[in-house]
Amino acid sequence: MAHKFAEIAFTRTVRRIQELMGSRSGYSALDSRPDCNHLLRDREAAFIAARDSFYIASVSETGWPYIQHRGGPKGFMKVLDESTLGFADYSGNRQYVTTGNVQSNDRVALFFMDYPNRRRLKLLGRLRLVDSSDASTLARLHDDGYKARVERGMIIHVEAFDWNCPQHITPRYSQSEVEELLESMGHEEHD
Repeated sequence: MAHKFAEIAFTRTVRRIQELMGSRSGYSALDSRPDCNHLLRDREAAFIAARDSFYIASVSETGWPYIQHRGGPKGFMKVLDESTLGFADYSGNRQYVTTGNVQSNDRVALFFMDYPNRRRLKLLGRLRLVDSSDASTLARLHDDGYKARVERGMIIHVEAFDWNCPQHITPRYSQSEVEELLESMGHEEHD
């Protein structure tokens, strides 16, 4: 199979359900396409760089999924190359659930959301922790002007990604996005 996201997500059981529900034929063409959806292009890199948050899911050694929201300044998730992402992990609530989960299973799923434009990017990868002794990697992940203490880095090797359909994404706006909209409206009134 060539579509890497489908190769990972569409297990035998998922494919069987797709067949039972009549949707498999719509996805079967993904099997014969050239390799795709595993190397980040300019489109994905720009989308990720513009985000100020994302959701990350991991699985514990007892099999329970865990999802958490991660936020920071725009661009805190760095695209290091076409198959690698990374971010600085700053001191937070100190629960360390994701950090603990990836000790026994390095697989993670990420959701990057653009609510105003109703777009989302799903990404599957493998996460590697970078400890404080790797100063050069942490320096690449650090966010200038952000005053929190970096505890570690998180490097994600991209296995696959997929753009999701916009249906049912309700547009939502951050405070800064609302302020920008109001400011642009104010300029239009004075022109």
